[in-house]
Amino acid sequence: MLKSCFNVGLFVLLLTNAAHAGPEWKPQDWEEIPTLQFQTINPDQEEHWSTVWFVFLDGDIYLRLGTTAADYVDSNIKRPYVKVRIRGMVFRDVRADPANSMAVRVADAMAEKYPTDFLIRYMPHPLTVRLRAASF
Repeated sequence: MLKSCFNVGLFVLLLTNAAHAGPEWKPQDWEEIPTLQFQTINPDQEEHWSTVWFVFLDGDIYLRLGTTAADYVDSNIKRPYVKVRIRGMVFRDVRADPANSMAVRVADAMAEKYPTDFLIRYMPHPLTVRLRAASF
C-alpha cells in the first residue's frame, strides 16, 4: 500500500512539474519574427505590454527602447524581470538587463533587420536592453 501511494505521489509531482515547465526559451528560433511584447508593472500595480522590435546578437535578444518604453522598464516594480510574449508563448521572469554598451551594434542590427529603421534610427533611444530567460 505504501509503495502504491508513493508511486501515485511521484506521478502527480512529475505531472505538476511538467505542467509548470512552460515553453522553452530559444531566441535563435525567433530571429526572423518582427516583434515581441514585454510586460512591466508600474508602482500602482498596473500591467503594461509594450510591442517592440528586437534583434538576436551573440545568443541573446536585444531591444532598443524609446523614451516611453524605457520609462516603463525603469519604473517596473519587478525589475530586472519582465514577462515576454513571442510567437504565442509567454515567458515569466525574463531578465531585462541594461546593455547600453551594445547600443551601436543593436542599432546596426536593427537597420539591417528592419528596412524602415532609417525613419526612427536617429530618434532618442535612451535604453538598450538584453533579454535572458531567468534560468540562464
